[in-house]
Amino acid sequence: MELSVSEIRQAVQNALAEDIGSGDVTTLATVPETAVAKAAMRGREPLVIAGLAFAEAAFTEPAPGVTIERSAQDGQSLKTGEVLLRVSGPARAILTAERVALNFVQRLSGIATFTAQFVEAIKGTHAQILDTRKTTPGWRRFEKYAVECGGGKNHRLGLFDRVLIKDNHLVALQHERPNAIAAAVARAREKCPGLKVEVEADTLEQAEQAAEAGADIVLLDNMNLIQLRLAVQKVKGRAQTEASGGVNPANVHAIADAGVDFISVGALTHSARAVDIGLDFINE
Repeated sequence: MELSVSEIRQAVQNALAEDIGSGDVTTLATVPETAVAKAAMRGREPLVIAGLAFAEAAFTEPAPGVTIERSAQDGQSLKTGEVLLRVSGPARAILTAERVALNFVQRLSGIATFTAQFVEAIKGTHAQILDTRKTTPGWRRFEKYAVECGGGKNHRLGLFDRVLIKDNHLVALQHERPNAIAAAVARAREKCPGLKVEVEADTLEQAEQAAEAGADIVLLDNMNLIQLRLAVQKVKGRAQTEASGGVNPANVHAIADAGVDFISVGALTHSARAVDIGLDFINE
């Protein structure tokens, strides 16, 4: 996923407006307008980078005279103490933008770093790690971009780019014949011919019904390892399979070994910890 310059700039402008308000009173009161400074943004723990363009926009928005030098790129793994970028220019602008720049990079790098842990854990299997729609409102594209930086794949961006028939849809169609899943898939094919159709299955019976109905992907929700293996065998050759529910770094390899094609992990975006990154001014 590519983020546009305009959407990054708009997000940064909104964040700066929220933080600065009527003015950065501490900086304006204590730092002369003519003061210049140099600073380095460093990781204080091992991490995978995401969001450097947001930091650059944050530093240059208050004062175009700020100079940015990247020392790394999004998607790159860094060790503790390594530099992400260097900043030089008007001290007031750097001080005022510091927190906003760090907020973006810490949050997005946290998602990338957490995603990379899952990706590393399933190496040697054919499964892929997917994100979900469990994102921060207004930040979905940014957070899904961070997932990609960590080596994960984007599932659907919203309700518009894939048909995903879930348990509540099926309850609403419980009286349809021959069964709710068959009815839902048939209607989806008719109304949305260009989109993939995925069906959530809570049971082996539902997995069989979804494959029989012609679903492209069967989402095996909250199944144990035995159920996952049986479901994969049931639908093999007819549909791809996706596991979800209760996935964590400790069990994700076992889930991948069950033979599923995809593993969706809501925690990538709703539970990732912001990594520790700091901006250190350099004395000269």
